[in-house]
Amino acid sequence: MGSSISPNGAGQALYRTMVRIRAFENAAEAASQGGVSAYGQQAAGSAKVRGPLHLSTGQEAVPAGVCAHLRTSDYLTSTHRGHGHTLAKGADLTRMMCELFGKATGFNGGKGGSMHIADFSVGMLGANGVVAAGLPIAVGAAHAQKLLKKTGDITVCFFGDGAINRGPFLEALNWARVYDLPVLFVCEDNRWSATTASGPMTAGEGASARAASMDIAATQVDGNDVFTVHETAARLVAEVRGGGGPRLLHALTYRVKGHVSVDVAAYRDPAELAAALETDPIARARGHLLSQGASAAALDAIENAARDEVETALAVADAAPWPEPGDAFTDVQTTGAGQWH
Repeated sequence: MGSSISPNGAGQALYRTMVRIRAFENAAEAASQGGVSAYGQQAAGSAKVRGPLHLSTGQEAVPAGVCAHLRTSDYLTSTHRGHGHTLAKGADLTRMMCELFGKATGFNGGKGGSMHIADFSVGMLGANGVVAAGLPIAVGAAHAQKLLKKTGDITVCFFGDGAINRGPFLEALNWARVYDLPVLFVCEDNRWSATTASGPMTAGEGASARAASMDIAATQVDGNDVFTVHETAARLVAEVRGGGGPRLLHALTYRVKGHVSVDVAAYRDPAELAAALETDPIARARGHLLSQGASAAALDAIENAARDEVETALAVADAAPWPEPGDAFTDVQTTGAGQWH
C-alpha cells in the first residue's frame, strides 16, 4: 500500500471514486437481470436495462488511481466494460444511468447504451463493444493532440488483457512509438477474456513484455491497490505529459463478475473467485485509510452518499422520457440522395 496520500484528503477522494463505481455497477447489475436472453436465461419485460451489460466490479482501483491525474482536456478511450472509466473521468452518474435505461436524457440520447457511453465534455471519447478497438482510436486522438500542439494534454487508453492478442494492440503501440505520441496505455489485466482464462492462450509474459518489445516503457502494478496505482500513474502521466512519449501501465486485477451481468461464470473455479475476493480493492483501501487515521464514520458517510446518489439516479432514469420515434433517423450516416446507411 502506498502511504504518501493523506487519509483525509486525496485518500478519501480515491475512496469516493471507487465506492461510486461499485454502487453504480451493483445497481446496474440488478436493473439488468432479465434484460437479455443469454447463458440459459430468457429476457423478461421487467428489466430496466436491456442488452448485454459488462461490469467492472472488482477493478475500481485502476480507473480511480489513473484518472485522478487527468485533466478535462485529456482524452480517454474505454472498453465494453467502461462504466468505471467514465465515472472516474468526471462524467455525470445520473446521465449514464439514463443512457443504460435507453432514455432520451442519456449521454447518447438512449441510443448507445452500456457499451457505447461517451461524454466529449469531459474528454471521454467512448466505450467500445469491439475488443481492442479503443487502441487505434486512442493513438489517433493522441496524434491529433500532437499535431494541434496541445502541449501537456494526453490520451489514456484502457484495454483488457484479452485485447493484447488482437491486431489493433500491436498496430496501436507501433503507431504510438513511431510517432512518439502522448498516450498512456493502461492494461486492466483481469485474467479473463470473456469466458476463457487469458493465461493459457497468451504466449510470453503478457502486455508488459510486448510493450517492451516495441520500445515502450512498461510498469506492472498491483491493480487492486488504489494507492500504488495512483502513485505509479502519477509518474507515468507526468512522463507522457512532459513529452516522454508513450508509456504502458500493466495493472493486475480480477474480474469478480461474469462476462456479462447475467453470466454466473460457472466455468470459473469457485476457489479462484474466493481468493480474489480476499484482495477486494475497496476493502483494502478502507483498511489502509483506517490504519492511517481516517475515521470509520467518514468512510461510512462516503459509502452512504454513493448509494444515495445511485438510488436517486435510478429514480431519475426510470422517470425520464423515452426518445421520440423520429430520433431513430438522427445520428445516422447518409452518403447523400436520401440513401441512409
